[in-house]
Parts: sequence; structure tokens; C-alpha cells
Amino acid sequence: MPAQAAQTTSKSQQTYDWLRERILTREFNPGYRLVLSTIAAEMGVSTVPVREAIRRLEAEGLVEFERNVGARVAMVDEGEYVDTMQTLGVLEGAATALALPAITEADLTRAQAINDQMRAMLTDFDPAVFTALNEKFHKAICQACPNSHIAMLVDRGWSRMAGLRSSTFSFVPDRAPRSVEEHDEILRLIRENADPTQIEMTVRHHKWRTVDAFKEISR
Repeated sequence: MPAQAAQTTSKSQQTYDWLRERILTREFNPGYRLVLSTIAAEMGVSTVPVREAIRRLEAEGLVEFERNVGARVAMVDEGEYVDTMQTLGVLEGAATALALPAITEADLTRAQAINDQMRAMLTDFDPAVFTALNEKFHKAICQACPNSHIAMLVDRGWSRMAGLRSSTFSFVPDRAPRSVEEHDEILRLIRENADPTQIEMTVRHHKWRTVDAFKEISR
């Protein structure tokens, strides 16, 4: 790769990382306009790497284009949230089942420690931190998924979720205690070498119960 092209790629990656972090942390809220020239000036780059970064974020569903307005942070869509959660449930279930042969005791210990942190937070609840720990828990048990395509889609699903809702448990806090209990059940099934299909469906329906709780409070 020519030096100039490599430099452009590096600047594009840096810009992508910078923008993505601000979208996921809600420094740039849904609807926030992404002006290429402003971002380029902020990053000290041309508009070329900014445009490339925004295209990547659009592919992830974090950015959208509006006619006569341009690029903006994607708006929150309740239906999109439900669809993304349901899809993530399917993907995480499959990823966990495929990862089973490679899950180590160290992985399970780490996942249990994360879930214990979540349990400890129930008395002094911080939904944003709880949601972040929830993501870490699930990644701990499905990170060994050998199917790189499914693993990529799981990561993309979590990125999309972060763009839609910075904290799922802000909206369904009553779901938190049950979620911790279901995590314990998932770990128990893995440790007991339960049927992979049973584990896959348990993970899937764990996610879908959160969707059901969200639908209930959205009525």
C-alpha cells in the first residue's frame, strides 16, 4: 500500500474511532448533524477520511443521511430497537452455542465475576454501568465463537444497540434482578455440559424477555 494511501486509511480509522465514541457515549445525541468540514477541522484532516468514517458508521446503523440536511446521528426508533434486540438474541444464542467447545473455566470464572458485580449493583442501581457489564458478560461467554461472520454480527448488534439506547436498563430497571438470575442459569447449563441447543435457546429467550419487558412499558 502506498504511503499516502496508508496515511489516509489511518486518518479515516482515527476519525471513525473519534466519531463512534462520541455517538455511543451520547456526546453526539440522536439527530446531531455531522458537518464534514467541522469534523475535519476538529481532527486536523481533510474531508476525505471524515467521509469514509461516516460511511462506515452509516453501515453500522449509527449514522443516517437526510435529504437537504446531510449526515446526522441516527434517530432513536422504538421498532428498530426491538428488531435489533430480537436479532441480537438469535445471534448471541448461536455464538454461545458454537463457542461451547472453546469456553474455558477461566472464561466462566470471568463471566461469573461480572455477573456478581451486576448483582451487587442491584441495591445501588446505575443502569448505564449495569448495561455495560451486561454486554461484558455476554461477550465473555461467546467471544470464542469460531464463526467469524456471526461474531462480527454480534459486535455490530451491540454497536447498534448502543446507538439506539445508551442504557437498556434505564427503561426496564425491574428486569435487572431477573436478568442476573438468568445469567446464573446460563452459566449453570454451560458448566453442566447441557445440550447446545438448550443453551442457545436459553440465551436467545433471555434477550427476548428484555424485549417483552420493554414492549410492556412502551404500551
